[in-house]
Amino acid sequence: MRVELAKTAGFCFGVKRAVETVYKEIEKKDGRIYTYGPIIHNEEVIRDLKQQGVEVLNSLEELKGLTEGTVIIRSHGVPESVCRLLEEKGIRYVDATCPFVKKIHKIVQKESRAGSHIVIIGNSTHPEVAGIRGWADAETDVIQNAKEACAFTLDNPKQKVCVVSQTTFSYNKFQELVEIITKKGYDIIVLNTICNATKERQEEASGIASRVEAMIVIGDKKSSNTQKLFEICSNACENTYYIQTLGDLNVNQLRSVESVGITAGASTPNKIIEEVQNYVRINF
Repeated sequence: MRVELAKTAGFCFGVKRAVETVYKEIEKKDGRIYTYGPIIHNEEVIRDLKQQGVEVLNSLEELKGLTEGTVIIRSHGVPESVCRLLEEKGIRYVDATCPFVKKIHKIVQKESRAGSHIVIIGNSTHPEVAGIRGWADAETDVIQNAKEACAFTLDNPKQKVCVVSQTTFSYNKFQELVEIITKKGYDIIVLNTICNATKERQEEASGIASRVEAMIVIGDKKSSNTQKLFEICSNACENTYYIQTLGDLNVNQLRSVESVGITAGASTPNKIIEEVQNYVRINF
């Protein structure tokens, strides 16, 4: 069997930086460590950190109840109000927000203060988007699909519109939705804030999927960028399978194929990718 592994599979820069930040704090052995939400969307990583004493705070109420320790802000970022709360409480925090996400925070803050209406292309329930919204001085709109883009209107048609994107959103889908919004004739500025690594990962995955008989996408079920990869690969390869670990792989699905492609989301550790790749190479 021919096995093709995507060169872009696995941790992206922002995720790697965030995870390394937590392990560095563990090494300091300087009091209790918390992350506000899972540091990344990967159960295996979160489980390992928990075994080393890192606790996950899953709500604002839990955060408000803290009186000591160090809080690490995850790679997805948080609203500005969370940073202010920690400062007011005198709780030490380490900001592990991905620099590319941080850039969006600054854009949204600046454009919002200048009077622009902010539109975020992305998933409204994703923590990155929630964090971005929290840096605007006024209400924002989040648009995820064509129906929502078509329904978008401004109360003041003369107001300027600033469009940004969730870093892990589908590049092609972003272009499609921007085109719909642009046709409405508003004074609009479009800033493509999709991470280059995301675009490259999606393009490579699509290319591999188009030339293999089966495609394996590895990543946590909660990972937005992995979900996008699965969607993209499924469009190019009918036999596309979404797994979190090697244990999820149904070997019977691969017995009749001669070529397999493998890619992985930005929050997938290399160890898991290597396990899947080696298993497929050895057993098929």
